[in-house]
Amino acid sequence: MRMRHALTAAAAAGTLAAVVAAPAQATEYSSALKIKGIQYDAPGRDSNSCSTGNTKDEYLTIKNYSRSTTVNLKGYVVKDAAGNRFPFTANHYLQPGDYIKLRGGRGTDSDANNVVYRQNCNFMWNNDKDTIYLYKPSGARADVHSYTKTSNDPDGNGYITYHG
Repeated sequence: MRMRHALTAAAAAGTLAAVVAAPAQATEYSSALKIKGIQYDAPGRDSNSCSTGNTKDEYLTIKNYSRSTTVNLKGYVVKDAAGNRFPFTANHYLQPGDYIKLRGGRGTDSDANNVVYRQNCNFMWNNDKDTIYLYKPSGARADVHSYTKTSNDPDGNGYITYHG
């Protein structure tokens, strides 16, 4: 009842178009895999040295939000606004509700530890702003999020959550 009254009042005030248009601003793609969050600014002073740097502390979390479907990450691609890309070339099966962290740096991929390494010690994500794209093996977009440090990270810890 309360929602009906709110919509009636909005229509009477001539603002129904604004109420209807608001949900359309957020784009949702039909994909079980989505970007759960990103540690775009690794704690500490940035250093992309493979031996002493902190690129492993920069990561993207991808989660399988399906309730019943296991998804293989092989063939998915992660990109940023500058065109840096990471293709998942190996099988990584995400059970419903499972996640994986795509980390910078070098390391051993592990489904048991929910981690894949980019095998690249350069930072992928910008500390001030960037756009994250997740593409399906078909090339269709699975998810996308843009961020700015000032708008999306109010506590300044370098981590942003997108899908809970």
